[in-house]
Amino acid sequence: MAIVAANVITAAFAPLIAGPMVIPYGTFLIGVTFILRDLVQHHFGRMKTYVVIILALVCSAISSYLLGDTLYIVFASSIAFILSESSDTEIYSRLSLPMAWRVWWSGLVGGLLDSVVFVVIGLSPLGAGMVPWEAVPMAILSQILVKTALQGCGALIVKEFPGMFPELR
Repeated sequence: MAIVAANVITAAFAPLIAGPMVIPYGTFLIGVTFILRDLVQHHFGRMKTYVVIILALVCSAISSYLLGDTLYIVFASSIAFILSESSDTEIYSRLSLPMAWRVWWSGLVGGLLDSVVFVVIGLSPLGAGMVPWEAVPMAILSQILVKTALQGCGALIVKEFPGMFPELR
């Protein structure tokens, strides 16, 4: 649901402009998807998480297309999603750390991959051409900063409020 909501929000609202940073509002929900994915994996296991990732990928691609995104954007979003969510899943699975640190590190890598792949394949002149090459680094950095902040908040919530997630004890 979060990924579809991110597509709808991005289509409905102009991006947030903060100085040189341009941040689509859907970026905020994309950052949350990594935390939600970790919770799904913790509760249901790795294999069921991959089923959820595939279902979310299909829903995301369909919603993105129906909202009028170009095929470049749909393709880039799909590639970024599968790479970032899969890396998040595998990193989360392999770390022998407390839950909060697994949420942090897996989401950090997932968010980095998602940002770079989506901007370069989808938005740059290589893709839809919505962002010129000189603006690509700031577009990537803007998304990474938002997703990293959200990962930090998610990891902190998991660490500081374990009662909210009794299954995580």
